[in-house]
Amino acid sequence: MPIPKHRILITQKTNVIELGRDYVVPPLEGLWRSEDMDTLTVSRDKSRWDWIMMLMVPDWLDQDAFQMALQQAGAKNRPALLDAFRLETLSEGRCVQILHLGSFDDEGPVLERMHHDFIPNNGLRLEGKHHEVYFSDFRKVTPDKLRTLLRQPVHPMATS
Repeated sequence: MPIPKHRILITQKTNVIELGRDYVVPPLEGLWRSEDMDTLTVSRDKSRWDWIMMLMVPDWLDQDAFQMALQQAGAKNRPALLDAFRLETLSEGRCVQILHLGSFDDEGPVLERMHHDFIPNNGLRLEGKHHEVYFSDFRKVTPDKLRTLLRQPVHPMATS
């Protein structure tokens, strides 16, 4: 059974509209990590990746509203993964990012240059999970037209 994000999102949007508020649903985002970050860039070994998918919600949408949407979304034919959904705050701090145009499978060389050239050459080091923002719907756009923001949190390198 697919992850019920759309059911939760529709329920949540309906609830806030009934309260006289609304918001534009932002693009899907993902956090990616691996014990060996080269599996994201050089080897592209997807079997070693851990990921989290996210949808940003407005600050005024609180835990109570989120829990209500979860309950309503699970009222009929409760999806198996419903309990995996949570409302959290993400604070990444300083980041390096680039807009990638093209297939997800072609991100490797771009990320390799970001991780191994740009970041260290600017006195920075990788910190935290690789972050992607998907501006295109891969179900509706050919792979060469996909637009993905590739973002990497960074910190200054320690000086000796």
